[in-house]
Amino acid sequence: MLGGIYTGYANRSVPDISVTEWESVLDSTQDAIFIDDMNGNTQWINRACEILYEVKREDVIGKSIDALEKSGIFSPSVAKLVFRSKEQATILHSNKSGKKILTTGTPIFGESGNIYKVISTSRDITELVYLRNQLEDFQNKLGELREEQLENIGNFIVKSEKMKEVAYLAKRLAQIDSTVLITGESGVGKGEIAKYIHMSGDRSDMPFVKVNCGAIPEALLESELFGYEYGAFTGSRKQGKLGLFQLAQHGTIFLDEIGELPLNLQVKILHVIQDKEIKMVGGLKDITVDVRIIAATNRDLMSMVKEKKFREDLFYRLNVVPIHIQALRERTEDIIPLTRYFLEKYNKKFNVEKRIDPNTMATLMKYSWPGNVRELENIIERLIIITHDDTILPQNLPNYILNKIDNSLDIAIPSVMSLKDATEEVERQIILNAVKKYKTTREVAKALKVSQPTIVRKMSKYHVHNTDMNLVDQ
Repeated sequence: MLGGIYTGYANRSVPDISVTEWESVLDSTQDAIFIDDMNGNTQWINRACEILYEVKREDVIGKSIDALEKSGIFSPSVAKLVFRSKEQATILHSNKSGKKILTTGTPIFGESGNIYKVISTSRDITELVYLRNQLEDFQNKLGELREEQLENIGNFIVKSEKMKEVAYLAKRLAQIDSTVLITGESGVGKGEIAKYIHMSGDRSDMPFVKVNCGAIPEALLESELFGYEYGAFTGSRKQGKLGLFQLAQHGTIFLDEIGELPLNLQVKILHVIQDKEIKMVGGLKDITVDVRIIAATNRDLMSMVKEKKFREDLFYRLNVVPIHIQALRERTEDIIPLTRYFLEKYNKKFNVEKRIDPNTMATLMKYSWPGNVRELENIIERLIIITHDDTILPQNLPNYILNKIDNSLDIAIPSVMSLKDATEEVERQIILNAVKKYKTTREVAKALKVSQPTIVRKMSKYHVHNTDMNLVDQ
């Protein structure tokens, strides 16, 4: 029944395995496997396929793709897409009972260059789809809470509408014990969000273990994650060593920079997510672990999937409930409260009372912050250390910041002014300059990356008007 699948390997030395043995191997897998011949007729299915599609092997073998589609066993047929496109295809569809199934069809080509067989693998992802729907419900409810004031979540300062959405979503995900993927540029605060989710959930009293997948040498990463048994390799401890997953038992493991994980370890992480088990290096038995997994990356995992650098099945398992944190340059409203927070933090640390000149604050507002929140924190700490006077002036800023700021919007503020008044003056002048440049409040809102009602409210607050602009309807 399975003969000919391994065409092209005739010149290689392979074990003489019978068809019955191959069928036994494929029947033991958890994924449903469906094999179509070159004419689009069913050649064989495994036991998992019988269970998933609620059919009997003898009732489908020999039947065509079209016939099985008409009978409602599956629709559409991924094999039909493969025959049409002559390349691998993946679809999301349902079985008779309404279970959501992810199916990937892979073509096998003969020596003539034509498709010889199509191997389709299916997996039940009903739970993943359910969780995605829950996430959409959460997102729909965010609008009801946007007007609430939230100063911070843990050590993460929140001011902008975009970060409030992240905060509210993180708060809700803390109550759901599922895998979370946090994306965003380096330095945006992915680790703080991960820590907040852990501390706000039922596992808060248990360990929070952070792993930087890109900082540990590949040769050591597996033993660090899963530990090793006595005598597993040369140089190993005689008593063996527990892995980070075991150290995080009943708590949370934060896999930072998951995009740097080698392909061979991606398979093992997928196994942990699916089966809640690990195997130590040099070990023979599976060890059950109860760990929540939060992953983060600054890379485009979907592009990596297309480039075969990241496993598609692992991506979908991680991406059940994604959180994206925008760059600091895209949420400038957060710069001032973050600066205040870091100023207070490092004044206390170094036992000083430095203040920031309003014009310095205006300069910080105009900088693009490629290093995001981490860069801002480092700059504030540096300024407090190196500035001799009690007031941090613009000239105390590093030259690379002064050279890169956008001077198209000049802002001037008297130095003798409270920080609160200076903050409002910065905001007023930014809005005033934007109103002069754009014709409608919607354009102003888009340029300043806030909502149009926010612009209308702030223009009224600061008595900023433009007779050519309709404050409500534009």
